Order: sequence, then structure tokens, then C-alpha cells
Amino acid sequence: MRVILDTNILCSAMLTPGGPTDKLYRAWREGRFVLLTSEQQLEEFRRVTRYPRLRRFIEAAAAGAMHNELRRLAVLIAKLPAVDASSDPADNFLLSMAQAGEANLLVTGDKHDLLGLGTFQRTRIVTARQLLELLGEKKKRKPKRAVKARRAARKGRR
Repeated sequence: MRVILDTNILCSAMLTPGGPTDKLYRAWREGRFVLLTSEQQLEEFRRVTRYPRLRRFIEAAAAGAMHNELRRLAVLIAKLPAVDASSDPADNFLLSMAQAGEANLLVTGDKHDLLGLGTFQRTRIVTARQLLELLGEKKKRKPKRAVKARRAARKGRR
């Protein structure tokens, strides 16, 4: 399976260890899918992880390590065709990667633009949780005891 992880997914993996996006990144590292990237995405990743509002949460060394890992281990798509299909022009390079790299899936958290497309050519556009389900990851359910306790607490507040 050939997959593109949107830059917001890669950043989220660094911000939420153990969360769905981190699980996806680890699934790629375990060889469960082929990850596609491009110079444009690597540059965007480098730029975004340097934003002051993210620098408080993402260590420069960790961002650099992920960048180097992506460059070294992901499939680098060199020549991207011109694509103008997203309502956000900044997302068109991802669709271009999907086309050139013959991606099966594009994983994003972009609810307003990319997820709204649903598909682009032969590429399905999905959330991190949807890909985890495709990979056989089960959503962790809270123990029934905890659910019952929460319901009882809500009833007590009424």
C-alpha cells in the first residue's frame, strides 16, 4: 500500500506520542506501508516545525531526526505534475504527489479541504484513524466500568 502522510499528520505524530498519528508513523517504520514524500513536503515539514508556536512543543533535534528519516527511508517523488484540484492551493502539491506516486491513500487532518474531496483520481483521502482501521488497529475502548461511572456522575449532576 502506497501512502502519503500530510505534513499535519507528521507534525501531529511528534506532538502526540502514542496517539493515532504517532501509531501511523510507527506503522510505516515497521514496514506496514510504503510512505511517499517529495522535496516540497520535506521543505514544508522543515518550515512548519520551526514555527514559534510549535517550537515550544517540538524539539529541534526530534524534528531534524524525523526529517532525516523521511529523506532516507521514504520513497522520494522527484517530478511532480501541476495539479489544481484543492480549494487550498497550498495542498495541491500533496495531490500532485498522489498522482505522480500512484498513492492508494492520502492521510490528512485537513477537514475543510482535502478530506472534503474524498478521493483524487485513484487516491482515497482518509483520516489517521481510518488508515489505522485499515491496518487492523482497533480503537481502544474504555472499560465498561469507567463508562458506567461517567454516566452515573452525569446523572448525579442533573
